[in-house]
Amino acid sequence: MSIEILTLIMLGSMVVLLVIGLPLAFVTGIIAFGFALFLYGPLALPLIASRIYGFVSVYALIAVPMFVFMASVLERSGIARDLFGAMHVLAGNLRGGLAIQTMAVAVLMAAMTGIIGGEIVLLGLVALPQMLRLNYDRKLAIGTVCAGGGLGTMIPPSIVLIFYGLTAQVSIGDLFLATVIPGLLLRVFISLTSCFVVISILISALRPRVEERTFQ
Repeated sequence: MSIEILTLIMLGSMVVLLVIGLPLAFVTGIIAFGFALFLYGPLALPLIASRIYGFVSVYALIAVPMFVFMASVLERSGIARDLFGAMHVLAGNLRGGLAIQTMAVAVLMAAMTGIIGGEIVLLGLVALPQMLRLNYDRKLAIGTVCAGGGLGTMIPPSIVLIFYGLTAQVSIGDLFLATVIPGLLLRVFISLTSCFVVISILISALRPRVEERTFQ
C-alpha cells in the first residue's frame, strides 16, 4: 500500500473518530497504535513502549506540573485576584485593557514555561477566573487565554524549538533568536485585535463597566 493511500486512510479515520466525539488524545493514540500494528505487526509493541518512555523521560517536562502547582497557589491564596484587580485599576478607562494586560502576562509566562499546555493551564487557572469576575464576556476571555497560550512556542526558551533543533540539526540558539521578534509582534497584534476588532469593541462597550477603583 502506497504512502499516499495510507495518509488518506489515516486522515479519514481521524475525521470519523473526531466526528463521533472522541477526545483528540484518544483519537491520535488509537490511530497511531492501530497503524503501527498494521505496518509492523507485533514488533510495534516494544517500539511504541520505547517511544513513550523516551518522551516522558524528558527532564524539561517536569516544569509542566510545577507551573500548574504555582498557578493553583496563586489562585487559592488570593494573590492572583489582587494582581488582576491592580491591573484593572491601571487599565483605567481603556476598554478591553485587562485582555491586553493578560497578553503581556502570557508573554512572561511563555518565557518561563516554554510549553503551550503548561501556559494555557496557568493562564486558565489565574487569568480566566479574574476576567470573568470583572464581567468580561466568556468567549472573549477564553479566546484571550487560548491566544496567549499559543505564544509558548514563539517566545524563547521554547521546548518545541529545542525538539525541532535536535531533530533538524539546527542551532537552537539561532532558532531562539529567530522567534523573538515574531513572538513579540504576534503579542502586539493579538492585543490590538482584543481592543479594536468590532466584536471586542461591542463586548467591552457593554461589559465590563468601568468602575471607580482605588488601591487599598
